[in-house]
Amino acid sequence: MLLQRNKLGSVRPPKRCRSDMDNISTSDIVIINGNSHPDLANMVAERMGLKNGGCSVFHKSNRETIVEISDSVRGKDIYIIQTGTKDANNNIMELLIMAYACKTSSARSIVGVIPYLPYSKQCKMRKRGCIVSKLLAKMMCTSGLTHIITMDLHQKEIQGFFDIPVDNLRASPFLLQYIQESIPDYRNSVIVARNPGVAKKANSYAERLRLGLAVIHGEQKEAESDEVDGRYSPPPTRNSTPQHAPSSSRQRTTSVSVGVPEHPVKVKPPLTIVGDVNGRIAIMVDDLIDDVQSFVAAAEMLKDNGACRIYVLATHGLLSSDAPRLLEESVIDEIVVTNTIPHEIQKLQCNKIKTIDISILIAEAIRRIHNKESMSYLFRNVTLED
Repeated sequence: MLLQRNKLGSVRPPKRCRSDMDNISTSDIVIINGNSHPDLANMVAERMGLKNGGCSVFHKSNRETIVEISDSVRGKDIYIIQTGTKDANNNIMELLIMAYACKTSSARSIVGVIPYLPYSKQCKMRKRGCIVSKLLAKMMCTSGLTHIITMDLHQKEIQGFFDIPVDNLRASPFLLQYIQESIPDYRNSVIVARNPGVAKKANSYAERLRLGLAVIHGEQKEAESDEVDGRYSPPPTRNSTPQHAPSSSRQRTTSVSVGVPEHPVKVKPPLTIVGDVNGRIAIMVDDLIDDVQSFVAAAEMLKDNGACRIYVLATHGLLSSDAPRLLEESVIDEIVVTNTIPHEIQKLQCNKIKTIDISILIAEAIRRIHNKESMSYLFRNVTLED
């Protein structure tokens, strides 16, 4: 299958699934969307040969969210397409209110299509914090959602937070195809993990493409394990040790005089690259590009170590703050993301950003769920980072 490039530089697979959608029953399926990504919703509906349902979502002057569904949803299967953007809180409230409106209007099933799940990075316990993605999952289940379709969760264990089925689709086939068809001389490439936390994903890409692997390790690493959480809060120390044990047992027991030992402080080595990138094409892979300082720093180090060209590939391109400017001024040659998150404004600010259309995958997932077909085809031979 060849990729097609449109006038905006986006890479889109050909519309080969129109015939696959011919057997779908359109009388009891409704696709609606919020304000997060209407373009993606329209593309999915077009690929399925459906009309986007009549649903308007707007905000009052006091910023309250109002949802009005003009078409009847009684006894129908509703698919709500709403992704996460930089306005994550409004995106979530719109989704919850739309789902609850469909629930109270007697919809048969309500499937949330959330290509990028907000708060997915907050899936671990932090010091005096909480697991926000667990809270979000409970809110979605309570609102009336009966199924979730998402893509490349930050941690696959997030699926366990939901009391409803979750299908975690993979964008890796699109990214792999882009590497093979759009990167010249990709056989001379090396897959790079910008920190050890991404090494598993990078290794999966390297194995699929039969390429080498390099890992950047050192003081620039921003792994989640470095963040302060409750596990590093030691209990109060005691200056005395118990003296009640028998003398025979004390001879076989090692004790300390300061109570429970503290965790040793992490000392990171200088920034180094494990692997050879000299004269090679460096391809960094990740699931999300948001703040790009770490990508820029990694790219500079790769260039200093002899990399001839540098690419960055990721599923979700959030590109917050001044990320487009930093990428445009960096030594990175190209940034490739999918259209799970709208980023047309960022593309106007940075000519290096390319987009891969994944609407065909979402449309096929909706078709299979609606027709009660197996989803295994969408996961077969595509289990990369998991």
